[in-house]
Amino acid sequence: MSDHSEPTTPSSTLTPTSEHEHSTSLDSLSKTKSAIESLSSILSSFPSNLSFSISSSNPNPAFSLLHDPQVASQVSYLLREPNSGAGDNNLCRWLYDTFQSGDPNLQLIVLRFLPIIVGIYLSRVALRKPLAGFEAVLLALYAHETTSRAGQPITMNVPNLSLPSVYHEAKAPINNDSTELNLAVISPSLEPHGTVRSTRRARIVGVALELYHSKIYHMPVGSKIDFCDFCVVWAGQDNNDDDRDLKKESESNGRKEGRIPLPWELLQPVLRILGHCLMGNTKNKELFDAAWAACNSLYARSMHDIDPKALLATGSLLKLGKKAMEPSEDLDPTEIRRSNVLVI
Repeated sequence: MSDHSEPTTPSSTLTPTSEHEHSTSLDSLSKTKSAIESLSSILSSFPSNLSFSISSSNPNPAFSLLHDPQVASQVSYLLREPNSGAGDNNLCRWLYDTFQSGDPNLQLIVLRFLPIIVGIYLSRVALRKPLAGFEAVLLALYAHETTSRAGQPITMNVPNLSLPSVYHEAKAPINNDSTELNLAVISPSLEPHGTVRSTRRARIVGVALELYHSKIYHMPVGSKIDFCDFCVVWAGQDNNDDDRDLKKESESNGRKEGRIPLPWELLQPVLRILGHCLMGNTKNKELFDAAWAACNSLYARSMHDIDPKALLATGSLLKLGKKAMEPSEDLDPTEIRRSNVLVI
């Protein structure tokens, strides 16, 4: 029997799903092209390789833009200028529009510079400079998180510590009510805000840092080091736990930085990010040293403020950091080490 079926063309094999993915890819490339062209008009010089990265030879030009050191250096310099952060600042407008594009790859580029945005913003708040540009970017991140969480808090289940562990025998019958897991709130539910007031500032910035932490595995090492450096400045304490104020003015870019209030809603996401920098899978000595210095400074600040919660958290990070610096050994976690045995 002869086969009279017509030959199949490539276009006829496209399923609705593949057509949608192709359309989404073209839309993403179009947004990336527009973002690259807009950014090239802001920067004094633009890498020639990125000018052609929107061609079909590069399937992810946004990734190239995210990790380009020349672009990162220029954007960082512009964000640190004395007049950066104003409402009419072109770079802040670009960051806002790029994040509002809704493209996940372009949003990562904005998050890459969040440590500098937050660092400069919080350091200049007390100076009463116009910062509407920075606040617009922070509010865009906050609104994104508010929408994605749909009014729900971020929670996690914590085992009931009143019960014996799986390694012990229960001598008494266990009440069914006590077997339930305890629900811990990691981040409370969010309310929409259209402006940044002094009473909301720590929460809005903290939520932006929570978003940064959720994408931290995509962030270049340089972005994380920037964050650690600003943590030292925010702490305003040196590693020797004295009362010396670390406020300083950089003559190179005219910015004034110094110690800032560190409420728990801001400090909690800061410590999560530092925990990743200390204990992350990627071993980078420069990043580890920067995170170690930041933890030491925050611990000294907690000692100065006599903040028990912050002392416990920062002290725990320091202990984890010390463990990471120790030579790796094949230890049995169930074996009691001689150094931990109390001899009477």
